Amino acid sequence: MSKQIVHTEQAPAAIGPYSQAVRAGNTVYFSGQIPLDPATGNLVEGDIEAQARRAFDNLKAVAEAAGGSLGDVVRLGLYLTDLGEFAKVNAVMQDYFQAPFPARSTIEVAGLPKGAAFEVDAVMVLG
Repeated sequence: MSKQIVHTEQAPAAIGPYSQAVRAGNTVYFSGQIPLDPATGNLVEGDIEAQARRAFDNLKAVAEAAGGSLGDVVRLGLYLTDLGEFAKVNAVMQDYFQAPFPARSTIEVAGLPKGAAFEVDAVMVLG
């Protein structure tokens, strides 16, 4: 099975030796998206809601570049530096995903790249 690299200018460029996403067959594996503005490469300003929205917008852009949508996502990984912000992230997530929701894990971490407070990764299955 061949793999196809997914890239879009509508999401931040990789800040290391990885791809935004990789498609293998009808499955797309996303790298983590932190709340970077794709135009500037800078972390967005604001609270956890602003950071979550930017990260989900980045994820959406990569999903569309891969030929899908957030509705095709089957699994999410959420990473927060403060699990006390969990309810706020849940509220933002409901603006991007509808039932039936993807499977999900949520993990508190000590730190994220560029000092972000939130990161999301995903797996998407097409057609």
